[in-house]
Amino acid sequence: MLLVIDIGNTNTVLGVYDDKELLKEWRLTSKKQTSDEFGLMILGLFSASNISKDDINGAIFGSVVPALDETVRSGVRKYLGIDSLRVSARLDTGITIKLKNSVGLGADRLLNAVAGVAKYGKPLIIVDLGTAITFDVISNDGAYVGGAIAPGMEMGMEALFTRTAKLPQIELAAPKNYIGGNTVEAIQSGIIYGTVGMLDRMVDGIFKELGGVCPVIATGGHAPVIAKYSNKINIVDQWLTLDGLRILYERNSVSK
Repeated sequence: MLLVIDIGNTNTVLGVYDDKELLKEWRLTSKKQTSDEFGLMILGLFSASNISKDDINGAIFGSVVPALDETVRSGVRKYLGIDSLRVSARLDTGITIKLKNSVGLGADRLLNAVAGVAKYGKPLIIVDLGTAITFDVISNDGAYVGGAIAPGMEMGMEALFTRTAKLPQIELAAPKNYIGGNTVEAIQSGIIYGTVGMLDRMVDGIFKELGGVCPVIATGGHAPVIAKYSNKINIVDQWLTLDGLRILYERNSVSK
């Protein structure tokens, strides 16, 4: 079995694969901790899910939080006895990266691109709706050509709440109307429908530059909410990043 770990700015998502089947996944808050705390947390998750650590024979992690990298690597090594593969553009990705500085490409965006091409072909647009909203673009010839980054919905809400004392904390849910009948509905409308409008407009612009339409895949924690109202999203794949970890491990494992 393979342990995959996606370390994001807000959440860390872990999963266990048996071959290509995702058996179990966990979404946790990304936080600073010791390698012992991280290792014991993994053992606790395994125990609660009836997974034996002895069945784990490989591990890979992708991270956009460098301060947590060594914690994860050391924790997995100490408590599972496995050296983890770390995601980077230097690995065999199976795709051409046409960026001026490919090393600077975030692990999450690289993983989404790798999994997107493997699962859905080319050309392709992948929209990851997380802490940030990222657009990753795969061209007709299967090359990663770039994309765009915008603030995520939670980031926008936090900016409102920290700068406006009277605004209430709210749930990220779509109201029935664009015209909010109260402050909560007004914020929900602005955040949800505003994000949908931005996303659909960005995709139109990308289509124009690509020279035609292509599938649009949405992933990330907020993907299901936004996909309900977007005219551009074709598929929601919430575990696309985890699939990217599995695919990269399979391509780069020394045991293959």
